[in-house]
Amino acid sequence: MKTRDKKFSSPAPAYHRIVVKLGTSLLTGGGDHLDENIMSSLVAQIAKLHRQGLELLIVSSGAITAGRYKLGLPKKLSGIPYKQVFSSVGQSRLMYAYEQLFSRHDITVAQALLTKADLSDRAGYLNTRNTLLALLELRVVCIINENDVVAVDEIQEAKFGDNDNLSAMVANLVDADLLLLLTDIAGLHTADPRLDPAARLIPQVERIDSVIEQLATDSAGSLGIGGMMTKIEAAKLATASGIAVIIADGREPDVILKLAAGKAMGTHFRPLTNKLESRKRWMVSGLSTRGGLVVDSGAARALRKQKRSLLATGIKQVEGEFGRGDVVTVYDDKGSLLGCGITNYSSTDIGTIKGAHSDKIATLLGYDYGAEVVHRNNLVVL
Repeated sequence: MKTRDKKFSSPAPAYHRIVVKLGTSLLTGGGDHLDENIMSSLVAQIAKLHRQGLELLIVSSGAITAGRYKLGLPKKLSGIPYKQVFSSVGQSRLMYAYEQLFSRHDITVAQALLTKADLSDRAGYLNTRNTLLALLELRVVCIINENDVVAVDEIQEAKFGDNDNLSAMVANLVDADLLLLLTDIAGLHTADPRLDPAARLIPQVERIDSVIEQLATDSAGSLGIGGMMTKIEAAKLATASGIAVIIADGREPDVILKLAAGKAMGTHFRPLTNKLESRKRWMVSGLSTRGGLVVDSGAARALRKQKRSLLATGIKQVEGEFGRGDVVTVYDDKGSLLGCGITNYSSTDIGTIKGAHSDKIATLLGYDYGAEVVHRNNLVVL
């Protein structure tokens, strides 16, 4: 850990509600166990912001590493059952560390273990949201982690199951102003700085496009699950919901205090929109997605530029199986994500009417639910 310089005196915070994601490599200092000195420094910064009236939630990795260290088992034991055991042993140790550290600042902590399934339906989403908001109101700092004991997707390193993306879901869930992704690297670079000494930090990203995604080579460390690519995916989700995102080096002295005060550090991803209303945030999260639609260039232009509804005539391909009223993702014919929305027709129906004009729907199906496959009021374009 870097030596602290003179104590940072923070000006008025630039944000009020902040989600802080702490990665395994940061919490262990690159070692094989949780580093209490590093955790103590991070907790002290969060406690200071808490005393200033800010609302903070922590998404914390580290349970699997803590459990492996406690059991004294070698890294070669890495199958899913072992990792679930490590998580079961390590999660209590992780929470004990946070409990002890926050108690020094007279702050009560809570634990929330979430899975994708918990948030996939609207009722589960709202129940979790209400609980987290109530904890914030009661001035409790909630420590959130993926429930690795049952969430096999996360342990298999599925694209949507890492704690980077979980932190973006949580930020989306509670209407956060800022998502801090703290790691052991200074931010997004033009190349991997651990391999290329000429790599330059990119201080600000206006929009995450294919160029930015190509820069985010997935170079996870030996302990962590998420590399830079998962952080970019998380930033894409959060910024689409109107949340600012910063990727920064958590080892920097007073990094959380400085970032909360608006100091330029790391890579800052600007929000793409104002805060979306709750139903649209739920759709954008991807938690309830059941399938996808590929549209032609004309439909893509109408959605992006003219804010039109999606009609059957512009649909080229249907992906997956879904029913009427399900949330689907929408892609252009080059594979780029356009957005998501609630469909008026099932995948079977759309397979029949795709490419057809709206006045042909009743003839093709024997019924119709309107001209729009996805109405513009039920569509979020990213």
